[in-house]
This record gives sequence, structure tokens and C-alpha cells, in this order.
Amino acid sequence: MNDLDAHGGIRGWADRFAAYVAEESPGLLYANLAVRGFRTARIRQTQLEAALALQPDLASVMAGANDVLGAFDLTATITDLETMYTELRAVGATVIGCTFPDPGSTFSIARHLTPRVRELNAAIREAAGRHDVVLVDFEAYPAVNDPRWWSHDRLHLNTAGHTRLATAFADVLGVRPDPSWRDPLPPLSPRAWWRGRAEDAHWVARFWVPWLVRHLRGRSTGDNRVPKRPALAPVEALAPLDPWSITPPPAPGRPGAG
Repeated sequence: MNDLDAHGGIRGWADRFAAYVAEESPGLLYANLAVRGFRTARIRQTQLEAALALQPDLASVMAGANDVLGAFDLTATITDLETMYTELRAVGATVIGCTFPDPGSTFSIARHLTPRVRELNAAIREAAGRHDVVLVDFEAYPAVNDPRWWSHDRLHLNTAGHTRLATAFADVLGVRPDPSWRDPLPPLSPRAWWRGRAEDAHWVARFWVPWLVRHLRGRSTGDNRVPKRPALAPVEALAPLDPWSITPPPAPGRPGAG
């Protein structure tokens, strides 16, 4: 991830969304229990109880994307999601969630994941409907797949992508109405076929092989990590120059990429 805050830490979509909410509710207190790399079961096991203890008015549940990368059990994933939906709703929280973009539509090497992502998204829609979860259906908006919103690892959003995601949630909840997050970026310039294959090979060596090694060892990038905001605290304002006003960086290997 390459979305850094003023202190050199990671400022993700939830931090930006919280800042938008705080503009309307200055007394907002915000906690972030997320840990990268966790599958849905681990999120339920390690974060749900802590989230309930905070007695939240608003809670986000974004889980399932990591599940499709390895051995995938759709029933187990949705059962864990529904448990989180049910228990958070039971304490009076408004719950927000989302479907996931199809990585195979942008990165050919990930096309084998497309059926899993579609099955997961369909199940998330049904579960969200059963539990009155406010859902942002990213799968329905192909613009979200644009590689210019994503980091080089093709799994995490970059600064512009995090800002678009935060804008989407703020728009759907009516906190900061702005439907422009659905709009596509200007078309990319054509590029040579071989360049795309070279990028894929680089991605395999730099990101997929290390992931596979961790997976075979039963490890995760979230091991030994802790939530960055485990307790409720006031929200820091966004920097005056919000990246949403900046043209997103070119995708890796596109003209102008560094």
C-alpha cells in the first residue's frame, strides 16, 4: 500500500471516510481494527468482539477478498460475514459493506479468480439485503477496476483509489453526496502486448511467489500486526490537497510511469 499520511503511516479509505464524516459531525470518534491479509474467519475471530465492545453507531465490514485467493469455501465465508452483520446490527450499528471488483477484468493473470469473485459478490448482496446492510456495489461500476486506482501489488488501492472508495461510501450514505466516483477515467493509450506480459512476469516474481510461499507455510502478511486504531479517538483532518483532485497515477508500465 502506498497511501501515506503526514506522519509516514498508511492512510486508507476508512481514514478518509472518517474524515468526511467528521466534517459533518465534528465530535466523531473513530477506531480502525483492520489488519491486512486476514481472511473472513480470522476477522470474525479477532475483531468482532472488540468492535462490539466499542458500541459503534456505524461499522464497516469489508471481508472476503482474501478468501478467494486460496482455498475458497463460499459457505463458510458468508456464514462469518452474516455473523458479523447480525451481531453489529443487534447493538444498533448501521453496517456498511461492499462487493468487490473483478481483478480478472483488468489483469489477465487473475482471470481464474473471476468466478469466485462473482459468486462471493452475489452472496454478499443477498446477505446484505437480509440484514439491512448499506452496500456499495463496486462490481456494478467497471470504473473501479481501472489499474490507475491500484497499487503495484494489484491487491491494494493507491492514494487516489482509497479516496475514490471513501467518496463512494460518503456518497451512498449521504454524508458527502458525490456520484463522480462512478465515472471512468480517460482511456489509456494503447501499449504493446509484450509490455503487459512483462508486467505480469514482474508481478508474479515480486508479489505472487512470496504470497504462495507464505500461503504454503500457513502465514499471512497480517501475522504479528495489530490494529492501528484499536480505541475510539478524534479524527485528524485530511491534508488541504486531497488526492481526489489529483489525476491518478498511470498504471505500472503505462506511458509516464516511473
